[in-house]
Amino acid sequence: MSLNCIVVDDSSIQRLSLIKLIESNSNLNLIAEYKNAVDAKNGIGAKKIDLIFLDVEMPVINGFEFLDVLTNKPQIIFVTGKAEYAMKAFEYEATDYLKKPIEKERFNIAVEKALQKHLLNKDQNVKEGEYIFIKSNLKKRKVFIDDIKWIEALGDYVKVFTIDNNYVVLSTMKSFEKELPEKQFLRVHKSYIVNLKKIERFDSKHIEIAGMNIPLSRTKKTILAEALEQFS
Repeated sequence: MSLNCIVVDDSSIQRLSLIKLIESNSNLNLIAEYKNAVDAKNGIGAKKIDLIFLDVEMPVINGFEFLDVLTNKPQIIFVTGKAEYAMKAFEYEATDYLKKPIEKERFNIAVEKALQKHLLNKDQNVKEGEYIFIKSNLKKRKVFIDDIKWIEALGDYVKVFTIDNNYVVLSTMKSFEKELPEKQFLRVHKSYIVNLKKIERFDSKHIEIAGMNIPLSRTKKTILAEALEQFS
């Protein structure tokens, strides 16, 4: 098993050093390298990323700010020349924190931690069901996919309605939609995404979930009916 990883660092020398370490470790598969967080944010897209080697001090957007705009975060190993960022790194639930210059032995220890964490998360996913992590009120929360009822757009945020709680998350609808299983969720209106499994009834204008009427776009009625056939 290997972890798909990327490197985000504004120093070309440090990127090259990290790439050499990654290529020497059979448990890692380098997907891409980026010279800043803006390029990384735009370049990741639909790539399946398990691990990011992330610098802290970068122009425009630093490493922590970069993580704040990611909806579904992979594991993070921070790589920086300053030890004072260590405490904040672990507030972001970093898998590890490497101080430059990086020794190969210490690098491999960090990779082993990432592998073990990946396997543990994979086992939990099988046992408990599919889930995502969302950041709401400065805290990361584990939300099971089947517990989500619908998502509503709120400007630069989305509101996630679940069986037990509601969460406000900094994200666009388009970005959040990418984190959800395509066959289970459908954007039925410019401001609403619904869990198809939770729909109780619908007509030409509305969908009802847990007693709530959600608007249905006229162009989505046929698509909705076809999507619901898989659960019939």
